[in-house]
Amino acid sequence: MTRIDARPLRLHDFEPQVDDLCAQVVAGLRKPQKELPCKFFYDREGSILFDQICELDEYYPTRTELSIMRDNIDEMCAVIGERCMLVEYGSGSSLKTRILLENLRDVAAYVPIDISRSHLLRASRALAKRFPIEILPVCADYTADFELPTPESDVDSTVVYFPGSTIGNFEPAAAREFLHTARLRAGSDSGMLIGVDLKKDPQRLHAAYNDAKGVTARFNLNLLARINREADGDFDLSQFAHYAFYNPLAGRIEMHLQSLREQIVHVAGESFAFREGETIFTESSYKHTLDEFATLARESGYQVQRVWTDPQKLFSVQFLVST
Repeated sequence: MTRIDARPLRLHDFEPQVDDLCAQVVAGLRKPQKELPCKFFYDREGSILFDQICELDEYYPTRTELSIMRDNIDEMCAVIGERCMLVEYGSGSSLKTRILLENLRDVAAYVPIDISRSHLLRASRALAKRFPIEILPVCADYTADFELPTPESDVDSTVVYFPGSTIGNFEPAAAREFLHTARLRAGSDSGMLIGVDLKKDPQRLHAAYNDAKGVTARFNLNLLARINREADGDFDLSQFAHYAFYNPLAGRIEMHLQSLREQIVHVAGESFAFREGETIFTESSYKHTLDEFATLARESGYQVQRVWTDPQKLFSVQFLVST
């Protein structure tokens, strides 16, 4: 595609304040099972590390989802339709979005939503140089309250794009609430194109979250580095280790940071004691069967209209319509 003169970006900024981060980190560390919100993974360094994770040999979701999209893009564009406002939750580097924008006809606007302002603006500027469409970046915690911007041109429908199996990071009740809220925010005539990771061999799952190069470990530990920097913490990163495993009863990968010794850590003026071996729960990644996700969608006010999978049925891309 020929390079074009980029249209000016109109940033809609709902970026969480440092006080919000401090309050949520302290609240999580006070729990009997210490935990940290996974949304805080994505500062500038965390976003860069996640992009590296997506390129790892062991990490099948990204390349599998990309292959599904490339193999079925004409059908996906047909169900999305023309003159849509494409709203992407957790846009990151917008790699998969390029496939959509290259093939959709007459896109009214693209609204990328991401919690990392620097990453959001960098990706938005790159897309603005390539695509002659209105791009309206929104810096926000997409689990919090915010408003979608109004594009300058007419819109026939709003389609939410939620790739990467990020829906698996939500606990089941929270996943239903997120889908329900996204549907209401987008409107009654909206649809959703969503990536959903499927249940599979636990060994493949274990390898995907424990890569040989240790990139996922650095991504996990970067959360502590961010707390040190932004919430007056004093975590010694050398005394915590990445720990991830598949929990078959819950149907999810669990990511933890494990304390390697008994220690006291300070965050935002408070003290937190750790036993040797004690963990901080940082992320879950639920895997679904197609029937399980259809039930989740239905309980959220959506109906599954189309499903595309790879030959091994490792991953799925699904189109949901509001009921």
